[in-house]
Amino acid sequence: MSKYVAAIDQGTTSTRCILFDRQGNIVSVGQKEHEQIYPKPGWVEHNPDEIWKNTLEVIALARIKASITAADVAAIGITNQRETTVVWNRRTGKPYHNALVWQDTRTGELMARFEREGGIDRFRATTGLPLATYFSGLKLKWLLDHVDGLRADAEKGDALFGNMDTYLIWNLTGGARSSGSRGGIHVTDVTNASRTQLMNLRTLQWDESMLNAFDIPRAMLPAIKSSSEVYGHVQSDALPGVPIAGALGDQHAALVGQACFEPGMAKNTYGTGCFLVMNTGDELQLSEKGLLTTIAYKFGDQPVQYALEGSIAIAGALVQWVRDNLGLIEKSSDIEKLAQSVEDNGGTYFVPAFSGLYAPYWRNDARGVIAGLTRYVTKGHIARAVLEATAYQTVDVVNAMQQDSGIELKSLRVDGGMVANQMLMQFQSDMLDAQVVAPAVAETTALGAAYAAGLAVGYWKDLDDLRKNWAVAQTWNPAMQQEDRTRLYKGWQKAVTKSFGWEE
Repeated sequence: MSKYVAAIDQGTTSTRCILFDRQGNIVSVGQKEHEQIYPKPGWVEHNPDEIWKNTLEVIALARIKASITAADVAAIGITNQRETTVVWNRRTGKPYHNALVWQDTRTGELMARFEREGGIDRFRATTGLPLATYFSGLKLKWLLDHVDGLRADAEKGDALFGNMDTYLIWNLTGGARSSGSRGGIHVTDVTNASRTQLMNLRTLQWDESMLNAFDIPRAMLPAIKSSSEVYGHVQSDALPGVPIAGALGDQHAALVGQACFEPGMAKNTYGTGCFLVMNTGDELQLSEKGLLTTIAYKFGDQPVQYALEGSIAIAGALVQWVRDNLGLIEKSSDIEKLAQSVEDNGGTYFVPAFSGLYAPYWRNDARGVIAGLTRYVTKGHIARAVLEATAYQTVDVVNAMQQDSGIELKSLRVDGGMVANQMLMQFQSDMLDAQVVAPAVAETTALGAAYAAGLAVGYWKDLDDLRKNWAVAQTWNPAMQQEDRTRLYKGWQKAVTKSFGWEE
């Protein structure tokens, strides 16, 4: 029997291949970063060709490190940066344009037009999502409207659309059609489809009214599948013949990797952005507090599971900005020591609305501000305000989630790179007045993709197998007085209002 399951984690800044064993332990990792392209303020792109080449390279690296062959791998699961939009030619495999990254705001005018015509929530009942620059549908419309020849090719069925999961599956399963090859398989899973603003949350199919509203040809869309089933087999030399059997958007994968399988269980991923997801079971709950209704996961022919999500655009990216743009620190991990050089934030708050504010505000007119500055403030206070911003934004989302769901959060499962920051995690527990728990296996996103693939091929038997693998690495408990918590959060809420209305 095969020893391992492979996960391809195609993220915002890098692509990784991680091999996991039956206990969910990491066996080997291959990783490579890709270029971040900024053609104009607010525009963010990736080169799909570069990401595809990197994917092959990281698979090879993971294989070499573990000294394995394809026969040792039971299945491959894919997890990916969501909403990042790519269009390519079915016959040549060549992209028509760089991928538009989820952070990209070039669709702002399009969004404003749709909002004027019917309000920010005009599509929420169908898709669970407000109008925002965030989702794939408007990005795809922008490409169709601006790239020469793309719309004509799309209507003929020659141009294909997908998020990064679809693009990688298509390439891995054959890519451009050649003699003796039927070409790549064009599919996505329900979690990624739910982030396009084109899928009906109830039918789990592309919604005709959304395609008409955004003027998108159905012929270019992938087939929607469950998150855990065999989509096809690898045709390249990377892992020849291995089934690709799982796909989950990154935050859904982290929910699965954290074994949040019961309604009310929630996880927060602290990465480039911050993404808090709560499982709401097989009941679809439309948010009244600025959250997204989305798919948690769907395993095979089992009922779909829904979730509420709060998406925060800038979390770890703010630390990178302080490092790269201000030069206050040499490496990201230095932020904690600098922040610990002061006792508190000195009255300073940093609202990182670099591309607007996501949940629960959804203010595309907001821009970043540092508020409360006095002559007393040092770079240590600014560093502290940078870390605290992530915790405050999480509190905003948790408050909205508790109001929407009626469930009080007793414990928050956390993952992502910023979890290594002890000061941030303690402050998060203090501000939430709740326990914060980190798992033994930190790579929960990749692990979730591996779980989905492994379940599909019988490598893991059922959810109980996955629950057994989850173990606690560290717990943080609240230790702050309520009056301090209230005072600090009141300052944050005031600072947030100062970021509104900056962009006309």
